[in-house]
Amino acid sequence: MDTFIFGIRPVLEAIKSGKEIDKLLVRHQLTGSLVGELMAEVRKQNIKVQYVPTEKIDKISKGNNQGVVAYLSPISYHDTEDIVMSVFEAGQIPLLLILDGITDVRNFGAVARTAECLGADAIIIPTDNSVSISEDAIKTSAGALYNIPICKENNLVDTILLLQQLGLFVIAASEKAPELVYEADFKQAIAIVVGAEDKGVSSQVLKRVNKVLKVPMSGKTESLNVSVAAGMFIYEAIRQRKQN
Repeated sequence: MDTFIFGIRPVLEAIKSGKEIDKLLVRHQLTGSLVGELMAEVRKQNIKVQYVPTEKIDKISKGNNQGVVAYLSPISYHDTEDIVMSVFEAGQIPLLLILDGITDVRNFGAVARTAECLGADAIIIPTDNSVSISEDAIKTSAGALYNIPICKENNLVDTILLLQQLGLFVIAASEKAPELVYEADFKQAIAIVVGAEDKGVSSQVLKRVNKVLKVPMSGKTESLNVSVAAGMFIYEAIRQRKQN
């Protein structure tokens, strides 16, 4: 069951104390000096906010919620640059997975389970247009989300540029790619981008990556489940690195 807190002051104090807030629901047109203080802290911490009708807030919490409900994240998020540098400092070659627009909790959990089992160093998700890491996601991942670092970033394009500056080669998975996954060098530091099954990797991200690759398919179905595609890309990296 998801854990949440409600009320302007309790939520504000939770944020100031360092609690990881997964998302914040705020009643439409909520005003007041304390609300202004809350929203200033929310912007400072880059917390995802949804403005919703009173009825939705009251359905979640029937107490004196004051028009504010915050969902606590069951995990702590990590800094992307810190993860990359720690892997390099350990004498290892970074292997990161970036999720672009994955909003289905079951797909997300399956991707996390695959990535953790195969040895990816971290998963990067965007603040917006991404699934929330809830207890359902933890359960679907078979607990893998407790064992693999998750990084949350405001802008994936900026994150890709940062990774490239840190020395990573960024590859996107797309069924429309001209080259196969086997035709790339995965022995170098790599970040792999996978997108939602209906839309794929966004055009803005595709423009910024170093290479776009695909998994060879001969069936009539147009695309693989995102967790399967992610697994095949990660496994190819492991296969090549084991040959050293």
